[in-house]
Amino acid sequence: MAESGSQDRSRAARTLAATGVNHALHDGYTDLIYVLLPLWQTEFALSYGLLAVMRGLYSGAMAGLQIPVGRLAERIDGKIILAIGTLVAALGYVCAGLSGGVVALGLALALSGAGSSTQHPIASTAVARAYGQAARGPLGIYNFTGDLGKAAIPALTALLLVVMSWRHALLLLALAGLLVAAGLALLMPAVGKGPASQSKGPSQGTHAGRGGFHWLLAIGILDTAVRMGFLTFLPFLLRDKGASLPTNGFALALVFIGGAAGKFTCGWLGARIGTLRTVLLTEGGTALLIMAVLALPLTSAIIALPLLGVMLNGTSSVLYGTVPELAPRDRTERAFALFYTGTIGSGAIAPVLYGLLGDVLGPAMATAATAATALVICPLALMLASHLSEEPGGHCSNA
Repeated sequence: MAESGSQDRSRAARTLAATGVNHALHDGYTDLIYVLLPLWQTEFALSYGLLAVMRGLYSGAMAGLQIPVGRLAERIDGKIILAIGTLVAALGYVCAGLSGGVVALGLALALSGAGSSTQHPIASTAVARAYGQAARGPLGIYNFTGDLGKAAIPALTALLLVVMSWRHALLLLALAGLLVAAGLALLMPAVGKGPASQSKGPSQGTHAGRGGFHWLLAIGILDTAVRMGFLTFLPFLLRDKGASLPTNGFALALVFIGGAAGKFTCGWLGARIGTLRTVLLTEGGTALLIMAVLALPLTSAIIALPLLGVMLNGTSSVLYGTVPELAPRDRTERAFALFYTGTIGSGAIAPVLYGLLGDVLGPAMATAATAATALVICPLALMLASHLSEEPGGHCSNA
């Protein structure tokens, strides 16, 4: 019996390690695009709107395939899907590195985004199944590895660009993806087929009939729009202030490190002041700090970026933990799927809209529009508050 328990713990640890490395890779793949946008603008003479389309092709493919991938996992072992998805994501960057024009580059980014669509639904399920009712902590670790990838891989990309072209840098990063895909296939335990078992926690479904989910989804969509819109313009804002490519990569890493800290800060803050006050604080702080980054000189703006990262991620951390509170008990997985699709879809569409605005008004005014969008979330949070538990921060998580 003890030997069986030890084997289960070993399998769970291997699952967490494999999915964590994979999460870091995919989130890094997603966000290294921000480092490359100024280079693509110069090489292909792209407008801000078209640059945002390039970013949106990756996010759009990733968002649109989340639900189909979940259904596919009911028929095929999730480990196989995860390994194939990582392989496809890496091959997408191989194609991007070999692309000869902007159309081929866009198709390659869409291919890589399609591969990354497997990561969140399959890997989250794998960790949840491996640890059962003790999965909350491991899921927090799994989510944190994504932030490590967001901080490390864009910064590494910026350093590689000092010594090689962006095409060669992508080929090198694609090689890392191929190695991770092989590692998943050879070392990760099987995930299994079929829908994940429903959690029976007392908090799920307690407000099923109170109709607050649409407010939650609206806030999630706008919050993602603010975050992705700002990150799209940040490299250009810093470039105009005199930042080099390595400085841009370092600055993005600071934002993502702050974002990781924001996820942990949310648990502490939400438990003390509640979901509503936390959202009002993070969105108000986001708007204020975005305007500060616009106004400050380069060094001061970079110093402000970690705190801005905390604010940018603070709201999303609260929202993910609130989904089970507002979803019916037997529809929690569907609610999460809808929420993920809505927010990731917003991440694909919003930069395009802000990019078009940037073409008309310039990057500074378009960035100011993201700050205004953050303030729009505040009254929506007040509408959501009546549907939430009275207990402060009862459902804040590190999602």
